Amino acid sequence: MYMHRDHHTLLASAIVLATGVLWGVYWLPVRALGEMGLAGAWGTAAITGATMAILLPAAVRDRRQLARTPPVVLVSIALGGAAFALYSIGFLYGRVAIIILLWFLSPVWSTLIGRYLMGWPTPGLRIIAIVLGLAGLTIMLGADGTLPLPRGAGEWMSLIGGILWSFSTTGIRARSTLTALPSTFVFALGAAVTALVLAPALEPLPTLTSPRLVTMTGLALLTGGLWWGLTLVGLMWAAVRLEPARVSILLMTEVLVGAASAALFADETLTGVEMAGGTIVLVAGVLEVLPARYLRAA
Repeated sequence: MYMHRDHHTLLASAIVLATGVLWGVYWLPVRALGEMGLAGAWGTAAITGATMAILLPAAVRDRRQLARTPPVVLVSIALGGAAFALYSIGFLYGRVAIIILLWFLSPVWSTLIGRYLMGWPTPGLRIIAIVLGLAGLTIMLGADGTLPLPRGAGEWMSLIGGILWSFSTTGIRARSTLTALPSTFVFALGAAVTALVLAPALEPLPTLTSPRLVTMTGLALLTGGLWWGLTLVGLMWAAVRLEPARVSILLMTEVLVGAASAALFADETLTGVEMAGGTIVLVAGVLEVLPARYLRAA
């Protein structure tokens, strides 16, 4: 029995680690679609639309489960998709590593939402995590001596997306019992609607030629199926089998892979001050999840 449990723990850890690695290079297909003609939010709309098409049979099969799900849960899940859409679009308007690091401030926002809106207790380490997270944000965004505010649409999208993601996960944690496949479909639906609403405001409707359309459709299906479909379903399966601390720490490989891949393929590097601020943000993320582990052990 213990061997069976250890096998599941090892498999779940490997899935979470692989998810972090894959999302660290997610910006590559997003920017590739942008270069092919799907600029702005159009590429994210294509990716999430492809995800919905792939998951539609599962959604139809589980339609009764979806119908029984409270609207607040469906809205929370769709809001998570909207947050991911902003994150995805942000890669076209900002530096990869900064976009990812701004997203990883979401544990700070989650703690604040849990404390002040939900009335959940806040352990001392989480208060330290909030202070560190905000300090890291200030250092990272003020590295060039200017006001520590996001610069450009991409950074604002990632920051707002992280805040929306925190609201989403709070609602899901409080109420959701929806299983992985229909949940991922609703998630993709929220992302697709958000991308389609933003797309005309960011870039004009693209004019596509037939040969390029085939290539873009294939890349959108691959990206939607692998990143938005397979990895998110796998992550939902793995997350219930691991401690939240382990999940959060393993997912931080996304930051390392994202920064390394951006330096290698896009010649995007961080300054020393930005790296220091980003490191503090990651430390804050680790501290935010540690109290839950210790409280359970107490």
